[in-house]
Amino acid sequence: MSYNVAIDGPAGAGKSTIAKAVAKELKLVYVDTGAMYRAMALYMLWEQVPLQDTEKVIEKCRQANVTICYENGMQVVQLNGENVNDFLRTEEVGNAASVISPIPEVRTKLVELQKELAANTDCIMDGRDIGTCVLPDARLKIYLTASSKVRAQRRYDELAAKGEQGNLQTIQADIEERDYRDMHREVSPLKQAEDAVLVDTSDMSVDEVISVISEMCRRSREG
Repeated sequence: MSYNVAIDGPAGAGKSTIAKAVAKELKLVYVDTGAMYRAMALYMLWEQVPLQDTEKVIEKCRQANVTICYENGMQVVQLNGENVNDFLRTEEVGNAASVISPIPEVRTKLVELQKELAANTDCIMDGRDIGTCVLPDARLKIYLTASSKVRAQRRYDELAAKGEQGNLQTIQADIEERDYRDMHREVSPLKQAEDAVLVDTSDMSVDEVISVISEMCRRSREG
């Protein structure tokens, strides 16, 4: 039976950064489910599908093949055979993913792939509903969070490091709006699984979080 770790939490909590680092340290496969939803959202934007038109989104999602593979040890997200890693981390794509991700048909298509990956691979997977829906039997579940103010500052600093300008208040408002959507959607809302360990990173450095979660994984794997 494969060893699975589920990391859930709100946007900007650092799930991807932490999961990637822990996976590398412990030689697990990292499955970025958020990137899969972003790839689907990117397809909708490229195809100019009105995001509020659920029927059109459902129709188009059937034409999108989203897969994850590894090249030279790096995760590559493919959309209909094309490497789309470079297009996935914009605010536009992130917001679009939050709009289409509650649609049951979109989730069903992507969750099937996620479950298949986890069944055959020792992996760490992060997202919004991994511990509650995708991997309810994961050996270790973690709910990673931080205050919206801290998450906004991190995003602002990230943009600044790339030479891009951002408005801190706007970024925080976007994060809080996304939190509300994710927590109140009808299908698989964002919430902490009953058996998940809460880790608030507001006052922790990235290295501290990696150290704490790596140790949790080692203990759960040995137990």
